[in-house]
Amino acid sequence: MYAIADAEVENCRFEGAADGESAFKEARDITVRDCDFALRYPFWHTVGAALSSIRMAETCRAPLWYSQDISIESSVLHGPKALRECANISLRSADVASVEFGWFCRDITAEDSTLAGEYLFLHAKNITLRNVTLKGKYSFQYCENIEIYDSVLDTKDAFWESKNVTVYNSTVSGEYLAWYAKGLRLVNCRITGTQPLCYASGVVLEGCTMEGCDLSFEYSVVTAEVKGRIDSVKNPLDGSRIVADGYGEIILDENRRDGGAASILIRE
Repeated sequence: MYAIADAEVENCRFEGAADGESAFKEARDITVRDCDFALRYPFWHTVGAALSSIRMAETCRAPLWYSQDISIESSVLHGPKALRECANISLRSADVASVEFGWFCRDITAEDSTLAGEYLFLHAKNITLRNVTLKGKYSFQYCENIEIYDSVLDTKDAFWESKNVTVYNSTVSGEYLAWYAKGLRLVNCRITGTQPLCYASGVVLEGCTMEGCDLSFEYSVVTAEVKGRIDSVKNPLDGSRIVADGYGEIILDENRRDGGAASILIRE
């Protein structure tokens, strides 16, 4: 079905030792429903596709590359490298378990979905997630322009060197959160894990809680209104203002890189 256009495909299987690879390459304006994919590269250079109730097995490697204007609903994507270099992709009620998912993509939305894998959304831009459960290491590295709502993120080293990220009403768990990030805002979030938010700038926390967060904010510029106690704060940079109900420890090393004029306050 190379370069097929204006077509509907329903209740088909793409599998077998030599059958079905690159099934819809260069397709245009297609609808694919209730189909199974077990072979590689089915939707490369595809423009305009509505995919619903499709199932991509672990052997369906790199299924969507260089494609755009794609909706994916009530579907399973379990092959590696499921999205790369794609634009204007929407996922709803999707079950994604894919190593290297979403690399170098832009204009991606996901809602009511689960996402699992390592290095999710590397170098991606313009991402919106709503009611998403995400699990995997190294998510959102080098990303720009992200909004996340009502989600659960269980991910080590998330948001490293990211820019312009806002997370609302979510749980963010994992070690070494958002080192080197710029313009990160967390609103009414539950944050857990060691050494969060270090070497970052323009970090804002509004109404968040921090659990198990030791050595927080090292060499960062941060404005933080935290509910409850912070285990420890270490060497925040000049210009920081941190307010919490209490601290396990405040560490200000004599040989820190600046004058140590950050404000570290206990809420009255």
